[in-house]
Amino acid sequence: MNDSQLMDKLRRIEALFSAPGSEGERLAAAEAKARMLRRLAEVEKADPPIEYRFTFADDWSNRLFRAVCRRYELKPYRYSGQRYTTVMARVSKGFVDQTLWPEFEALSKTLREHLESVTARVIEEVLQTEDKEAEVREQLPPGT
Repeated sequence: MNDSQLMDKLRRIEALFSAPGSEGERLAAAEAKARMLRRLAEVEKADPPIEYRFTFADDWSNRLFRAVCRRYELKPYRYSGQRYTTVMARVSKGFVDQTLWPEFEALSKTLREHLESVTARVIEEVLQTEDKEAEVREQLPPGT
């Protein structure tokens, strides 16, 4: 998958989580975003925002999650002293469960698959070796 194909796939995933709109039209894109923000506001009336703490194992996931938050005009933050892997956000549980987290997971899965593919290809082409797991050996008993 090349960069263009990856971007197209990510856009299609994003479109699944936004209300239908004519792709490529600025007005339609703006209306789709407005619908998402209205939906968020409606959810927050019945389900008030609470503070969530999200922790990510890698910078790619962290950056992607912050971008998805900002797309919905949420303001990700972290407290002084918290690790860089932590992202805090005030958002309703329903919105996290129904929209924010499922969209992040779908985008993350696609991006991770692409990064894994690129990594394997670079290892094989540049280092001219197979990208395979390390050999598993039986552990020796202590003292031998």
